[in-house]
Amino acid sequence: MSDPVNIFAVNDELDISALAETFAAKRRVQICDVLTHETATALRDAMAADTPWGLTMQAGTAAPVDFRVDQLRESSGQAAAEQANRQVHAAAQARQSAFRFARYPMVTAYKEQWDPGGLFDVLLGEINSDPFLDLVRAVTDIPELQRADGQATLFGRQHFLGIHEDIERDEGWRIAYVLNMTVGEWHPDWGGYLVFYDASGNIVEGFAPRFNTLNLFAVPQQHAVTFVPSFAPQGRIAVSGWFRDR
Repeated sequence: MSDPVNIFAVNDELDISALAETFAAKRRVQICDVLTHETATALRDAMAADTPWGLTMQAGTAAPVDFRVDQLRESSGQAAAEQANRQVHAAAQARQSAFRFARYPMVTAYKEQWDPGGLFDVLLGEINSDPFLDLVRAVTDIPELQRADGQATLFGRQHFLGIHEDIERDEGWRIAYVLNMTVGEWHPDWGGYLVFYDASGNIVEGFAPRFNTLNLFAVPQQHAVTFVPSFAPQGRIAVSGWFRDR
């Protein structure tokens, strides 16, 4: 029997000092080649092949609505998703909070034992392991970070995440993260960029969803994931969430 494939090992050649300097100056940083190439490739392949993608949507001040993959196979679930989709369009048109993308809620799945010991249970443990937490603590200079949550996300055609700030002080959110696992090379015309705005609504910086990059940014700050057009040949796969101090 072959040994299990490691899906997560931090690259020990990262220049932590330079990354910390960038983060201190901008309150955000993109870390390329954050995992070893071998483990990042294994994680990417597993996510692309084995993730049971559901769908999440939010419109205006309403709570997000989630649809598991089995619900989306049923006519009642499809009808509910179509109704939620119309509400998303109306909210976005009215300049209200809105998003639509595919996801697998790793924390919920772990708590409810959707797949005990499966890929995403293992991944959630790795994100909360000392090597990864120590990396984020060192880059952000926030030693009190204790844990992270996480969700697998897929921004496919006509998916987006509207402008927002991630203000959840009661949850202990300090640092938002996006670990990009997109297959192949991403083209700017395909959207899916993590972008940051100034007070006038100008984009001041944008991060491409490059494979094996970790985006870290302090919250709150205004950001979004840009719309993925219908001609995009693939989706933007990532793991995202927040590092918390409680």
